[in-house]
Amino acid sequence: MADLSPNRFAGLQLHHWRTELRDDGALVLYFDRENAAVNAFSQAALIELGVALERIVIDPPKALVIASGKTSGFIAGADLKEFQDYDRKGTVNDAIRRGQATFQKLAELPCPTVAAIHGFCMGGGTEISLACRYRVASSDASTRIGLPETQLGIFPGWGGSARLPRLVGAPAAMDMMLTGRALSAKAARGIGLVDKVVDLPVLIDSAAALALRGTTRPLKQRALGWGSNTWLARKLLAPQMIKQVARKAKKDHYPAPYALISTWQRSGGQGISARLAAERRAVVKLAGSSTARNLIRIFFLTERMKALGKGDAGIQRVHVVGAGVMGGDIAAFAAYKGFDVTLQDREQRFIDGALQRAQVLFEKKVKDPSKRPEVANRLKSDLNGDGVANADLVIEAIIENPDAKRDLYNTVEPKLKADALLTTNTSSIPLDELRGHIARPAQFAGLHYFNPVAQMPLVEIIHHDAMAPETERRLAAFCKALGKFPVPVAGTPGFLVNRVLFPYMLEAAKAYAEGIPGPAIDKAAVAFGMPMGPIELLDTVGLDVAASVGKELAPFLGLEVPAALATVEAGKRGKKDGQGIYRWENGKAVKPELPAGYNAPEDLQDRLILPLLNEAVACLHAGVVSDADLLDAGVIFGTGFAPFRGGPIQHIRATGVDALLARLKLLQARHGERFAPRPGWDAVILQTPPE
Repeated sequence: MADLSPNRFAGLQLHHWRTELRDDGALVLYFDRENAAVNAFSQAALIELGVALERIVIDPPKALVIASGKTSGFIAGADLKEFQDYDRKGTVNDAIRRGQATFQKLAELPCPTVAAIHGFCMGGGTEISLACRYRVASSDASTRIGLPETQLGIFPGWGGSARLPRLVGAPAAMDMMLTGRALSAKAARGIGLVDKVVDLPVLIDSAAALALRGTTRPLKQRALGWGSNTWLARKLLAPQMIKQVARKAKKDHYPAPYALISTWQRSGGQGISARLAAERRAVVKLAGSSTARNLIRIFFLTERMKALGKGDAGIQRVHVVGAGVMGGDIAAFAAYKGFDVTLQDREQRFIDGALQRAQVLFEKKVKDPSKRPEVANRLKSDLNGDGVANADLVIEAIIENPDAKRDLYNTVEPKLKADALLTTNTSSIPLDELRGHIARPAQFAGLHYFNPVAQMPLVEIIHHDAMAPETERRLAAFCKALGKFPVPVAGTPGFLVNRVLFPYMLEAAKAYAEGIPGPAIDKAAVAFGMPMGPIELLDTVGLDVAASVGKELAPFLGLEVPAALATVEAGKRGKKDGQGIYRWENGKAVKPELPAGYNAPEDLQDRLILPLLNEAVACLHAGVVSDADLLDAGVIFGTGFAPFRGGPIQHIRATGVDALLARLKLLQARHGERFAPRPGWDAVILQTPPE
């Protein structure tokens, strides 16, 4: 598209922006970052934008439209790799100040301005739109507008937190920023963030027309923007916001939401310059915290895992054998994600139960009731296993019994198409024990999901020596299509997640058997940053499942299983029975009160966490995963290991190998050889922080 405004930009070399002067007098400024598929704000792009805005001030058009020059979407936010670099150099303050100053130039232009939003509009993309007078968004389903910075340990720092509360009112603005939740165009219009929603083909025309004629926001929205930011409103609302945040995150673990509320409470009633200054000071401080550094690192780990699933999986028809909790939920989730699924079991009643659970999932996930029958129709009962012959992927999810699994493969494999993949959802059995009689081992793998399937983001792709690289690639692409993170791991007992988690859960069971109350054990783990305590986790997973995994893993790891896990009473398997170690009501554990004045042993947290770290070191040493980053990612997304700590290996680096080894050896002296340091603690990679 040619630059039709040569005088305004004469002699100006723009690499990331291009312009179009429309016949109606509106100037469209397209962000089209050079050599990039997606728009993300680099400092170079911000500098160019600032220079372009200085030219526009001299010769203002009738209106200015900020738009994307890429079909992939509007703007994904800031370039986080650059942000990491500025953090290392100690120049985050300069980067934040530049972004604020550039967007303020846009806000102060003497002509009307409008953002034309389509596709993703995140972080800095939303912040530049807030610096415009108006916002128009496409009605396309891909349009999502959000400020997800709290998920990275900071909060919006280019004016987002200073402007959004005034625009849509503090309650809606703070909810959006505190949760990091992205809004559809319709929802954004509903709170007043967007002025108009139009079809994508007329987006630029509609945005220009709106800017040229102007519009007045409804009185109710204007009043809310003013009234909810007064001194009294901030004094009343801030404590309520803090209370809501405290239910989900501790301040010392995740300081960003608290800093956001505090900054708004102190400066939300001031002028824009003071609000921007307060925003900058708070964000710069947060950016230097270990929480922000670890959460940003985790973001890049998720991008790496997504990249593993490049290309087409060549999978559309999925056949699942085993309609229990895991198999049924795997089948239902695949159908929800668009795959054609057949579900097989030895009796129809098991399939019927899975189909009923699937309906609950569809009702929860598919918001439009008219679309639920179409989704449900993708999941079909298949008692006789007729779907095997047409399947691109077969997932076995039967009982954890090697003989039963091998017998099933002998029946299923002869019916498979030539290019079909056969996988097992075993949670602990080494694949070498299962592939002995398989005719096409290159197309056999483990595909290990976690419970609950619809919520847990990780899937382990279990490999063995005879598996083809193409099989791993196809399965990774399948996981990506499901919206899951794939992590390739070796097919040794317990793989990665269960192997790391088992010593932690086993030690919790031992502590409980010694008489330490379950709530005290859970409290110690949650204080470290785990999403739930190990006793509650045992009940959630199922004591029978834990016993089965223990039977497989304990001999391999040289550990003993407590009697409470070795023998599980019928009807007392945990959450699924309503009774386990705890009693369960309405899906929640009913935990007994701790005795008055009870104090847990001072080494309880170490007893729980250090076995997990110890086994993580052993897994890295044994090559269960290819590197420390994938190990951290797998354990975080597979167990919920405290994300703000960055994963087991990152936590070891931050705490110090010598300090942790000393604590391990102290536990070894007090409690026994199960705490003996595992091989790998002398590895250089534990001593060296990642670049």
